[in-house]
Amino acid sequence: MTILPIVWAPDPVLKIKCLHVNSVGEAEKQLMKDMLETMYNAPGVGLAAPQVGITKRIIVVDCARTDEPPAPYKMINPELIDTSKEEIINEEGCLSLPGHYADVSRPSTARVRYLDENGNQQIMDTEGLLAVCIQHEIDHINGILFVDHLSSLKRNMILKKMVKAKKER
Repeated sequence: MTILPIVWAPDPVLKIKCLHVNSVGEAEKQLMKDMLETMYNAPGVGLAAPQVGITKRIIVVDCARTDEPPAPYKMINPELIDTSKEEIINEEGCLSLPGHYADVSRPSTARVRYLDENGNQQIMDTEGLLAVCIQHEIDHINGILFVDHLSSLKRNMILKKMVKAKKER
């Protein structure tokens, strides 16, 4: 497996609506393995393909606590098919915006449809952190960052700091 370089905002690839994956082959399976290794190494709980510069609708998540065994999900073409009216506020961060966090309100539960790593369609009901994480990663494949849920003032402050950090990198 390979640890991939993570794209930092603001980068145009992070604002692209990603392409639908028509079939699941060895390249997609390898990409998901590499994305998980990259996410664990960072460390993080979710990663979307555009965050490693690939504009495909692929995400990986693992919200297991450090005292639990890994529980990774590999999702191709994930889509929210239902969400709760009830929302929860969580402090979110992002591997593409390292060191920046903000409270974001999202539905507390979500039903997601996706293809697994074998190309089989799955439907999963999620709640809590897993629901939030999946929604965050689906936003990524739609060209949306968590800062896009913030006021323009907060978003612009964070993005200006990211521009400076990228120059210093």
